[in-house]
Amino acid sequence: MIRASIVGGSGYAGGELLRLLLGHPKVEVAQVTSERFADSFVYRVHPNLRGRTRLKFTPSQALGPCDLLFLALPHGVAQRRIGEFAGKAERIIDLSSDFRLRDPAAYPRWYGHEHEALEWLSEFVYGLPELHREEIAGARYVSGTGCNATTVILALWPLCRRRLIRQAVVEVKVSSSEGGNEPSLATHHPERSGAVRSFAPTGHRHLAEMEQELGLVSGQSLHFSATAIEMVRGVLATAHCFLSGDLSERDIWRIYREDYGGEPFVRLVAERRGVYRYPEPKILAGSNFCDVGFARDEEGDRLVVIAALDNLMKGAAGNAVQTMNVMYGWEETLDLEFPGLHPV
Repeated sequence: MIRASIVGGSGYAGGELLRLLLGHPKVEVAQVTSERFADSFVYRVHPNLRGRTRLKFTPSQALGPCDLLFLALPHGVAQRRIGEFAGKAERIIDLSSDFRLRDPAAYPRWYGHEHEALEWLSEFVYGLPELHREEIAGARYVSGTGCNATTVILALWPLCRRRLIRQAVVEVKVSSSEGGNEPSLATHHPERSGAVRSFAPTGHRHLAEMEQELGLVSGQSLHFSATAIEMVRGVLATAHCFLSGDLSERDIWRIYREDYGGEPFVRLVAERRGVYRYPEPKILAGSNFCDVGFARDEEGDRLVVIAALDNLMKGAAGNAVQTMNVMYGWEETLDLEFPGLHPV
């Protein structure tokens, strides 16, 4: 057993993380912090946990030592307090974006400010087990991954690493929970309901992670847009890939099976019949799976790759628990076997 605490446990990702850790056979949850809800029972904020725990939120100043610290804080907070948090735990998994990018110059470009803990950037491993499993296994500090970035990276990784794409044009359709639990005009029900809103046609921050992890080289380009739709959970990525070689559908299947055949949380989907012929976030709610499928355009060099996941699970809390399992050498699927709901 290890003792783990969550800093910033009142948000959606923090709540999902707590739900998972309460059921993990090798974890005791020591503390969950929230400044706003300090001294309140956690189930007041996360009502699905009624009867599951009597934990109360504590202020972060009252945080005690533990084995593993999960940071689920708004962007910019962890980098300012990383020295303090590192003194509380031997290992840290940071779900925020503060330590995802390796290049210090990327933070002013994508986040609009200099990084405040540059010496820590090299300490963190990018926390996507499918790409960095061996590094994570020996790491003390691991970053989280952006939900949109995770979807696109897993969709395109087998092709990009083989230099099979000249250009990819990707659009993601995202759910309302991606915006967090802080209300705004954009999330106000009359404004959000029924919307199909292009909120980031260009310049989305997660593109920095995609470019970093996919290792794009000269002659390769990735273009990314994001659209909000009326869905509470989930991300659906549609990637129009223009290939650099003549690949048949059989070749593509072989490539994806070669990379993902042994991955516990990447499922290849391409059914000939039925409603769910391609990846669909609706059936992944609450699961840690990323479903990936594709359709080959026989009239040209275009391959359409489609990927879906639950942004709060494989895009955040579930991936963090998967990362923890890898860090400690436990079965990677431990506490993450839930297959999703249908119908929902």
